[in-house]
Amino acid sequence: MADVMKVYGKIQYVDSFPDYRVEVVSSFPDLKVEEVSSFADAPGKWQIVDSFPDYKIQKVSSFGDFKIQYVTSFPGKP
Repeated sequence: MADVMKVYGKIQYVDSFPDYRVEVVSSFPDLKVEEVSSFADAPGKWQIVDSFPDYKIQKVSSFGDFKIQYVTSFPGKP
């Protein structure tokens, strides 16, 4: 499994050739994600961009590399 604590910064959602495939869940995530507009400098903080991402993420319904849950506060390891 991916080291989810290292997946933060500029994130681009893609349909193919991702760095990681993630499942969006409502409970028991591997990582809690907060989408931020700036200062994506800690685990779980994702700044969504259209170009020059740190990581490319593909949302899938099953068999993802890890599971995320969107939150509005306290991102990171659950």
